[in-house]
Amino acid sequence: MNSPQPLFRVAQVRDIDARAIRDGGIDSYQLMSLAGAAALALLRQRWPQARRIGIACGPGNNGGDGFVLARLAQQIGLVPLVLALPVAGEPVVGEGDAGRNQALADWLEDGSGVLACDGNLPEVDLWVDAVFGIGLKRVPEGQARELIDRINASQKPVLALDVPSGLDADSGHAAGACIRASATISFIVGKRGLYTGYARDVVGEVFVDDLQVSGATISVVEPAALLLTPHQLPNALAPRHRNAHKGEHGHVLCVGGEHGMGGAVRLCAEAALRVGAGLASVATRGSGVAALLAARPEAMTHAVENADALQPLLQTANVLAVGPGLGQGDWGRALYAAAIASGKPLILDADGLNLLAAQPQVLPQAILTPHPGEAARLLGIHTLDVQRDRFAAVAALVERYRCVIVLKGAGTLVAAPDETVRVIGAGNPGMATGGMGDVLTGIIASLHAQRFSAFDAASYGALLHGAAADAAARIDGERGLLPSDLFPHLRRMVNP
Repeated sequence: MNSPQPLFRVAQVRDIDARAIRDGGIDSYQLMSLAGAAALALLRQRWPQARRIGIACGPGNNGGDGFVLARLAQQIGLVPLVLALPVAGEPVVGEGDAGRNQALADWLEDGSGVLACDGNLPEVDLWVDAVFGIGLKRVPEGQARELIDRINASQKPVLALDVPSGLDADSGHAAGACIRASATISFIVGKRGLYTGYARDVVGEVFVDDLQVSGATISVVEPAALLLTPHQLPNALAPRHRNAHKGEHGHVLCVGGEHGMGGAVRLCAEAALRVGAGLASVATRGSGVAALLAARPEAMTHAVENADALQPLLQTANVLAVGPGLGQGDWGRALYAAAIASGKPLILDADGLNLLAAQPQVLPQAILTPHPGEAARLLGIHTLDVQRDRFAAVAALVERYRCVIVLKGAGTLVAAPDETVRVIGAGNPGMATGGMGDVLTGIIASLHAQRFSAFDAASYGALLHGAAADAAARIDGERGLLPSDLFPHLRRMVNP
């Protein structure tokens, strides 16, 4: 069975390191040796033609990993060119970890020395980034910043050791200069900051190597997050039994479609049906009924011009999807208020979130699906503050609204009270187009109506959404991807 990958904060990684050294009978230098060997193996696998290897080593343990890699690379006939970076006046041989200093001493004894960081880079086939590791909490300055900028400007492939230098391994944010890696090898465990937000621009493909640290040592520490990938979908989506009927698979009511925005609620309803809802109804403006019936006759579409007309539909639905094309006028506000008052499980998106931000309230029966801008409005902060630490933002949303939160974006986060955050390992930049959120709302509502818990419906709904978008992008590319392009892939993926 494919299980989600556990992800950890920096403090937890240090705890695991200490446990591995204490319980495993190894020291920090042995861990560095294993790290250097793992990095070299990945380098040879990923770039088999590379011969001249530039290795930028910093003053800490990450630099020690780089010195080990240099020595091992030279032993197999490669040409490592090592730059050793002192920081704030520290000598190349520092007063820090003995393992790092031993790694440097071994390289100086067996290798070709180190090159000064004088602003000029040697000509190489690729770079290894071993400047700063997981512990960096400051903006790279001086020589470090200049070195990072020059490596990025070289346009050569870059393998980052543990984390691209300049990236915060907890939040996934970089406040200043940051290495743009082609691939990152994360040692022992995955770090949660590598999988969301700005990190998705700079980590490249992420590989995790446990460095022979036992699963028992790692499992003692509760993960800070879990990474879901499409490999988990078959476990979550069991086949239906042979005598199933539509009443078992839920009734989703999609509420929205103000004048000129009927397409949004249509996308929501079709997504609910494609993912397997037994029934899907639409409450929309009368002017949009004919077009929606013509486009998707399977959706039971009703002209609803006021909250009183919505009441009979609320009574028959299992789950409400509120917000796609709803607007924030009198009509939208009235239907929103009626849906909230019904006490039914609901998914809020788009203008449903904007109306909630205007009058915040605890909604334990809800699933909120904000993008960063909507999340900022829900929290009363700036969008940049959300993106600086997406984990902190999603935790704050859970605390304020006491419900399931889907913080959309690169590396979507799904959180809920008393649950471990889930990171969605699917999706691509082609999804940054109008209507994608409406499809996600319908998917999540459909799964929730099919008796998935709110947290699982949000998690696997976001995963299905991203995986379907990736499948569609593989056919014709990311740019120009339409929300409706996802529908055939959703139907296939929901039947693994």
